Amino acid sequence: MSGGRESSPPARSGKVRVARLTDLPALGELSRLAQQDAAETRSLGLPVSGPRIGVFSLFRLPLGAFQAHDLLYVYEVDGRLAGLIRVERETPRDEWTIVELDAIGMAEAGDIRFRLVQHILRDGSRRGAIRFHVACSDTAGNVELFMQAGFARYGEEHILFRPPGTALPEPWPDKRASACQIRPAVPIDAIALARLYAAVTPQPVQRLEAYRLADWERQGTGWRVPRSSLAPILRFADVEAYVREAPDGGADGTKLDAFLQIGVAKEYQPDYLKILARPEADSVPLVDYGLGVIAARSKTGARQDHGVIAPVRTYESPTDRRLEEAGFALESTVTLLMKETAVRVAEPALVPVAR
Repeated sequence: MSGGRESSPPARSGKVRVARLTDLPALGELSRLAQQDAAETRSLGLPVSGPRIGVFSLFRLPLGAFQAHDLLYVYEVDGRLAGLIRVERETPRDEWTIVELDAIGMAEAGDIRFRLVQHILRDGSRRGAIRFHVACSDTAGNVELFMQAGFARYGEEHILFRPPGTALPEPWPDKRASACQIRPAVPIDAIALARLYAAVTPQPVQRLEAYRLADWERQGTGWRVPRSSLAPILRFADVEAYVREAPDGGADGTKLDAFLQIGVAKEYQPDYLKILARPEADSVPLVDYGLGVIAARSKTGARQDHGVIAPVRTYESPTDRRLEEAGFALESTVTLLMKETAVRVAEPALVPVAR
């Protein structure tokens, strides 16, 4: 199997090391080749360079989007780079996300990628990482590779894309947003947001992602909870969060029907829209409001239009239908995997005495 753990002399003689600035030209070429789905390369297969959205190539230069909390390792064979792995570290939650994993070579690509993943797992464990995340297409042995490394497959996500050149709705005036009960998210919404997430998300996924109230309090700026397959890859100039209050308010008057996250992208990337809504709630106004916010930011920032991208998990339907009605189309489906290093211990509980 080409995506598995094949062994060969070149792979065994290679070594994993930290990337250097002098590696930039070779890394750019390796990343470019991998994202073009060339026959002799392997990548995560995320929809970042397809025919409709190839103009912004999210992986255009791995080190060009490099930040202080990122890690980049390469696989070197006889002075030549044959693989790379890039990781984003979420320090407040002690979580690492693999955002790029590329290798060249028909026979040894699987082994190279497996060794890169193993290196990251060992390094992360030494640095106190609790969880490792990755999203990938179910092709070229991607899912099998990570499951061999101990990752668990826990969901799928649809990636929807609204192409550039499609007219965006006009920004909503404050009076209209208020009448629709849409407002910016604030830290005191944390409990209501946690309840909304629990109402939408299956219990097994909730246990794996293990969000805390402090995570929901940090909405806005550069924070990206709830997570998605694309949030670690995109580099946002700003992140905004909004909520839509439930008409009945719930038992304590704090019930929320939906949550909206908007990522205003940098120059070469699409804008980002993430919606979390109760199945019975009407998310159409929130979609229209979010696109209106992006339209307002585009006018003030004089940015080039690269479209809007929106991830929707399979259990979050019918949000995907509402996005399609607003001009989005399915670009790809990716698999979500996670590896947890912390040992879960059952809480003490009273049990019947055995006789």
